[in-house]
Amino acid sequence: MKSASCSILGTLRFSTTIHRNNAHLYALPRNKLALFPPFRSTFFTNFKFHRKHLHFNRSTAFPSLSIPTHHDQKPAREPALLLEVEGVLIDAYRLGNRQAFNVAFQKLGLDCANWSQPVYLDLSRKSAGDEERMLILYFNRIGWPTSLPTTEKESFVKSVLREKKNALDEFLVSTSSPLRPGVEEFIDDAYSEGIPVIILTAYSKSGEKIARLITEKLGRERVSKVKIIGNEEVEKSLYGQLALGNVFSKDLDEQLAMEAKKAVSAEKQRIAKKVASMLKLSVDIDTSSSESLQKIVAALRAGAENAGVPVYSCVLIAGSQSGVVGAERIGMPCVVLRSSLTSRAEFPSANAVMDGFGGADLTISKLRQKIWS
Repeated sequence: MKSASCSILGTLRFSTTIHRNNAHLYALPRNKLALFPPFRSTFFTNFKFHRKHLHFNRSTAFPSLSIPTHHDQKPAREPALLLEVEGVLIDAYRLGNRQAFNVAFQKLGLDCANWSQPVYLDLSRKSAGDEERMLILYFNRIGWPTSLPTTEKESFVKSVLREKKNALDEFLVSTSSPLRPGVEEFIDDAYSEGIPVIILTAYSKSGEKIARLITEKLGRERVSKVKIIGNEEVEKSLYGQLALGNVFSKDLDEQLAMEAKKAVSAEKQRIAKKVASMLKLSVDIDTSSSESLQKIVAALRAGAENAGVPVYSCVLIAGSQSGVVGAERIGMPCVVLRSSLTSRAEFPSANAVMDGFGGADLTISKLRQKIWS
């Protein structure tokens, strides 16, 4: 097992020469560049953001966007680690998801509904992990509440999912929900070797508040040694101010285009889930909207900016497909940690896929040998 993991990590090695045709990996989106005048010697030395002066220095303002010069064509020796919360710090679905459904059933007075582990796994497999469809399949099997009109089935399902989310959030921040084995040692090893650790809470599925509470499980001393990138940190980053529309408001055409992209993404998600259900697959389907992907990219950029290193010197430890897509978009190496939610998912664009921390799986020493050597 150990040799297999090492061979997988071997794929993480990337070229030490940055070619011209790779320059787009480190640049701002083209549609945003049109908003700014070209950089000339007469370019303004100050921008005004939120009534504050931001001093612009061409050599340091974009550490995560820069391309090495001919004097420094190798990735920087100063690496950084970016960690997602769900699936990386904690495996939320392994212990809490089924119990959260049962708590929701109890709160809604559905005494006849209770999911054992075999029932939960069967429903998850047949619905491809679509929780709304899991509920529909289950109540079609045992019968819907007699007092529920047929026209209100959809609202009933949504109310169950709402109660389930509340129960899962409570479980995640409780002492009953442990961190993933080995994650604390992994962070400690990184700190002892001088590697910055960035924890990303900005695009957490459970929301930033819950993600920060999960992060606190690391302990006060350990949390003081890492940097947390939430929505506020993203907005304050230089990339966030330039690329997320905080400097220039979107015109009507841009807003209409954004709404059209949302509609297309929603339709893709519906079709993807339907096909996966027909094939009885349980996979983490990438249906990220362009807006959510932009948010993920901004968080990754802000993480690299706060670490003070280029994106290609960072490694994202991801637990979600959307994080992998965001990392690929900007040329950031990415290692996926499988969780109970993604145990059967495929991540073709990830540099490596591991089962956990430590031992034959992910360690700082392996990253050091295979990536930063």
